[in-house]
Amino acid sequence: MEEGPGQDAPVTRRRVLALGAGGAAVLLAGGAGLAGSRSGGGAPGSGAPTSPAAGTFSPDTAAAVLANRARAVRDGDRMAFLATVGSAPAAFQDAQSRVYGNLRKLPLEGWRERLVDTEAMDGATAVVRVEVRYRLRGFDRGDVARTRYLTLAPRAGTWTIVGDGTSRGLTDDTDIWDCGPLAVARGRSGLVIGDGAGLDGIAERLDAAVPVVTSVVGRAWAQRVVALVPADATLASALAGPGQSLGQIAALATVAPAAGAGHGEDRVIVSPGTFGRLNELGRDVVLTHELTHVATGGARDRRTPLWLIEGFADYVGYRRVKISTRTAAGELHREVSAGRAPSALPAAGAFAGGSPRLSQAYQEAWLACRMVADRYGEAALVRLYRAAGRAPEAAALRDVLGLTRERFTALWRDYVKEELA
Repeated sequence: MEEGPGQDAPVTRRRVLALGAGGAAVLLAGGAGLAGSRSGGGAPGSGAPTSPAAGTFSPDTAAAVLANRARAVRDGDRMAFLATVGSAPAAFQDAQSRVYGNLRKLPLEGWRERLVDTEAMDGATAVVRVEVRYRLRGFDRGDVARTRYLTLAPRAGTWTIVGDGTSRGLTDDTDIWDCGPLAVARGRSGLVIGDGAGLDGIAERLDAAVPVVTSVVGRAWAQRVVALVPADATLASALAGPGQSLGQIAALATVAPAAGAGHGEDRVIVSPGTFGRLNELGRDVVLTHELTHVATGGARDRRTPLWLIEGFADYVGYRRVKISTRTAAGELHREVSAGRAPSALPAAGAFAGGSPRLSQAYQEAWLACRMVADRYGEAALVRLYRAAGRAPEAAALRDVLGLTRERFTALWRDYVKEELA
């Protein structure tokens, strides 16, 4: 699907769909850029006695150590990789061993660790900031960039890594290799990575969702996606970004930052605890919804109204499922039945995590998009979505549907009553 102007900044959308025996839908949403952080594996320790024969620290010293690590990852040389942390405390060595094992399971195309800066010098110890660059073969178009902090010190005549940056209050950008032993499931369209449960099932659902999304938005998108499935809820939240919590979130579409000036690489984060509590229909809708955000670029233009972004994703998410409108919009149905029909389209604040009518906001947005598809055709809904990324909302409604915003709102209110009263 076409993207609008000014789409450099990544946008994330999160939602949970809880469909129990009664099929009631609950949607949670919010937006945040991806800069997830978590401390690395273990604090630096004292290690072996310092040896002055190692010489004075310099950027070239650190670059040589990093080059050895990157070469070891590419060549599959565990001994060489672990030799770079051979004087570190046991806990840090264990964490690095786990990271190496996880990296070897990924379809990496290129792996580099580049010295960016020296953050601190404390006697013979240096804390450096490192940019990790990598891409996943067959899925990433460009390199993903991650920041890591390492502490180096002279040991046994050479400089070696003795810890991370936690002693200086520095935390690494989180990535999926920070979880427990990784497994990888690959479908026709999805690469699913994690230590959580049900990876094969998620890959199958993504394969099924891709043609559904493509049938609506067209083929002008990658038609593939990487899903990250950490078993640990804290790690899932860190992947989502600072201040985020996926405790009640089933899945999240986000963007891993690019190295350089690229747009970044799409990721869908699945929180297995919450996702696992959904029924079969709920899992299908959630993944199709998030995949719609991937296909449309997450409306990175910062112009498209949130009701259209989330309503469009729900329209696609519900497109292939059989569920009554009153069941899918249970909370809004109860309000309308009690004579409390909505008076205005949901504003952006209605989709905030603490909104008291969060579920209703999603349901209202879904019905607004479904009304457009029902009365003007699905192609008109897609044109409206695209137009709203290039022009103000009122102009998009006028140009695509020939309606003022007031008239569109009135038609939507009547539609909601017809569907839910």
